Amino acid sequence: MSATAPYAGPSPIRRPVAAAALLAALISLVFGLLLAGAGPASAHAALTGSDPQDGAVVDTAPKEVTLSFSEAIAVGDDSIRVLDPSGKRADTEAEPKDLSEGGIVRYGVALHSGLPDGTYTVAWQAVSADSHPISGAFTFSIGAPSETTVAVPTQEAGGGPVGVVYDIARYAAYTGFVLLVGGSAFVLICWQRGAAALPMQRLVVRGWLTLTAATLAMLLLRHPYTSSGKFADAFDLAGLQSVLDTKPGAALVSRLLLLGAAALFIAVLFGTYARREDEREKKDLTFGLAVGGGVVAAGIAATWAMSEHASTGIQTSIAMPVDVAHLLAVAAWLGGLASLLVALYRTPDIGSAAVRRFSAVAFTSVVVLAATGIYQSWRQVGSWSALTGTRYGQLLILKVALIGVLLAVAWFSRRWTGRLTDPAAASEEASEEEPASEPEDASADLAPERAAQLARQRAVVTATKKKRIRDADPERSGLRRSVLAEAAVAVVLLAVTTMLTSTEPGRTEEEAAAGTPSASAPAAGGPVNLSMPFDTGGQNGKGTVRIDIEPGGTGSNDLHVWIDGSDGKPLDVPELKLALTLESKDIGPLPVVPDRLAEGHWSASGVQIPMAGDWKIDVTVRTSDIDQVTIDKNAKIG
Repeated sequence: MSATAPYAGPSPIRRPVAAAALLAALISLVFGLLLAGAGPASAHAALTGSDPQDGAVVDTAPKEVTLSFSEAIAVGDDSIRVLDPSGKRADTEAEPKDLSEGGIVRYGVALHSGLPDGTYTVAWQAVSADSHPISGAFTFSIGAPSETTVAVPTQEAGGGPVGVVYDIARYAAYTGFVLLVGGSAFVLICWQRGAAALPMQRLVVRGWLTLTAATLAMLLLRHPYTSSGKFADAFDLAGLQSVLDTKPGAALVSRLLLLGAAALFIAVLFGTYARREDEREKKDLTFGLAVGGGVVAAGIAATWAMSEHASTGIQTSIAMPVDVAHLLAVAAWLGGLASLLVALYRTPDIGSAAVRRFSAVAFTSVVVLAATGIYQSWRQVGSWSALTGTRYGQLLILKVALIGVLLAVAWFSRRWTGRLTDPAAASEEASEEEPASEPEDASADLAPERAAQLARQRAVVTATKKKRIRDADPERSGLRRSVLAEAAVAVVLLAVTTMLTSTEPGRTEEEAAAGTPSASAPAAGGPVNLSMPFDTGGQNGKGTVRIDIEPGGTGSNDLHVWIDGSDGKPLDVPELKLALTLESKDIGPLPVVPDRLAEGHWSASGVQIPMAGDWKIDVTVRTSDIDQVTIDKNAKIG
């Protein structure tokens, strides 16, 4: 039903054949473009090296243990732990020190002196730039391997009961978004009379409630999900504050604010709009609701794009709006499908015209899904081996197969659409067959109690008549069964899509296995490393700004900023801004507002540098409400 063009009379045999050919072409195009060469696209961070290496045997105890990652990460106090053979902490238990330079992300922890020989376990846990927790463990030995009482952790970060509940909330959030946006779009575009139907109102309101509750749950569980794994820490105010300082936390808060606007939209849609009878006024209100609702829906979709896979790696300025379009198309298709199912089962009033309009909307959605899905697949997979040999690639194959099944079922649904009986005509026809009922005004001579009783009886008879008409219509029954099958496949498809958002993309999984960090590939250049002392003049106003621009060429670059206080420890500041100016060509200043990743560490991906030259980099640091300074330094880029 969902992916077909509006009905235009009996369907010749060639149309299903053409649809099958189109579907096969789309699937072939998806997988063909997966193989197109391109620069790697980072998503989940991966461990790319360590010192000492996994399984190494060193003669003397090292002073520190360092870990290298494929992209920027956020770390906490216990992100890297080194345990001796007896299970006691061998590190100094201080927060890992950021040793990143030259575009290589590296963190280290100092070890106690005088460590005895034996096998040591290194366990690490962090949060990658796309918001997903990562973890791992390995061992090394001093002198010679030995027996150890330490069990290498097998549970991945984000696992356990907290991880299960968080994943359920993530699925519920997508489901609520689909019902909220898709149900509203179905009413406005396909079936405006449905705004007065109670089942449609319940569907959209329940979508809003589900998305709101899931977002609150994810916000509270974010801290234990990425660190302790304990439900009790959901109400740790310090942990909640640390979450609010991250991209995922800001995205969840933004989503809650947008849901407030969505609540107002729902109130107008099922209140003022449903009661409006003047066609001219209703048309104007339809346009206003469509524009306002579209802006709110795109904003809610952007809260996923700004904090997950699309927000990191190559071409983020393209990937994020593509991700928004993909999510909106999913909502219009699957949410509209759920709305159609509710309308067919719970209301007798929907006719073939509304179904045909949804068919056109769904077809457009499928076209958008195909285009955006091809781009996302190319960006996250990139090779046949990653497609078939990684969990992400296998889930992607399953998703494409489910879409194919959904489209096939939709073609079976289509044949019922043209023969769908118009409910108004059916009601008139049934009324002619019904025996004449007692005149309306006959109840006027009866007692009020008797009149009320007769009114209730007439309402029951009318409802029963409508249900009988609806259930007796074979075309409607066939369409209901077919749409129900589509909805069942859609539920599985939504679950697979949710799993994809929390799975490491195939491209980075292969790169991690090969031990090579991900990097983008602009024009030739070299990593740019700058160190700039500053003094704002206020208390704790002295420190050093360290900047890395990788790969340091024209095009897209990743920029990292570290701020150290006068004591050499990471320093958080209320505000940090950068601007790049190529004075010789009168280009700029080009503003850069990096995101805070961890204490004293900010980053910005996809920083576009249009041409090579001697660029002036201005850095504005504010350490209090009134203490601020701007410093600058020149760097050769490209």
